[in-house]
Amino acid sequence: MNRFHSSVFGVVWLCVLLGCEKAPPPVAPPTPEIPVATPIEKDVVDYEDFTGRTDAVDHVDIRARVSGYLVKVNFKDGETVKKGHLLYEIDPRPFQADLDQANGALERLQAEKKLLVIQVERYTKLAVKGAGSQQDLDQYLAQQAENVGAIKSAEAQIERAKLNLDFTRITAPIDGKLSRTLLTEGNLVNADTTQLTTIVSINPMYAYFTIEEPTMLEIRRLVREGVIKSRSIDSIAVRMGMADDVKRTFPLTGSLDFINNTVDPQTGTILVRGIFQNPYTAEKPPVLVPGCFVRVRLEEGLPHKTLLVVERAIGTDQGNKYVYIVDAKNKIAYRQVTLGMVFDGLQAIESGLEPGDRVVVNRLQSVRPGMTVKPQLVKMTDEGK
Repeated sequence: MNRFHSSVFGVVWLCVLLGCEKAPPPVAPPTPEIPVATPIEKDVVDYEDFTGRTDAVDHVDIRARVSGYLVKVNFKDGETVKKGHLLYEIDPRPFQADLDQANGALERLQAEKKLLVIQVERYTKLAVKGAGSQQDLDQYLAQQAENVGAIKSAEAQIERAKLNLDFTRITAPIDGKLSRTLLTEGNLVNADTTQLTTIVSINPMYAYFTIEEPTMLEIRRLVREGVIKSRSIDSIAVRMGMADDVKRTFPLTGSLDFINNTVDPQTGTILVRGIFQNPYTAEKPPVLVPGCFVRVRLEEGLPHKTLLVVERAIGTDQGNKYVYIVDAKNKIAYRQVTLGMVFDGLQAIESGLEPGDRVVVNRLQSVRPGMTVKPQLVKMTDEGK
């Protein structure tokens, strides 16, 4: 029992000694480094974005103008051709025979004409001398007039036969890109009915889109007030991006080409068209193809200064937008902001920021208002990790 009490006493005494020692002071965490940047101040022009589709300026269904059997196809499917390029050939032999027949008929009528001229001259002299009847002369004069009409008809038949013979050679009516051929050699082609292929023009290219009625009224107001200097719609610039323009840079520039004459009462929109140059060569295909989805940007008004920040610097708090800034004492401060449009990937701030403010551009989740930080100055467009 004594040994047991001695052990307990020793443990208690050791606990008392340890409890009397002072705990080491806590080590202060290092001040975090936070990337900050000042807003970019830039002249910008307000805009509206729309979606639309490209379309060819010219779209032609290739059909034959005469009936016959197809003897030759002179292009490859999808080929780009120039105006006048020979596309199809229809068997020309029946049409050549018609032309030869029409020429023969004209030659016969011209021979009759020579004979009638002689007969009229002869009976005219006889009638004057009283040796011939006036009735015979009148008959020959009538035949001569009939012959003149028949010759004109025969000449018209020759022209028609020549046209039909020419129509056996089907050429491209415009510069453009062909679709596939719908008929191959040996098939019967019916005049004005059978579609052989299609051809669409490539350069320039249209882009159709619809704009809301308020936007249209705003553009007209700007024209009336002289903000848009010319009253011609082709002075209004249009920028366009394809489906792969995920950063919304709108690299293609064109001009407004057409505004419809009525507003759709069901949708409250009006059809608008822009025109864009679309050059191409054998080595470099065109950028635009008819039927592509596009985004179109219409610029409005005059340039004005605004402050721009990267979108990752903006937070959301119960529907309100805010940014964190670092004040003169290197403390985090909360600023509620009003957003404007996006320009070249940067968010416009309409209110809530000053040009010299140091905005936290990354790691928003690791800071809070009142927190002391060590600001790391970076460019607004840098990653700022």
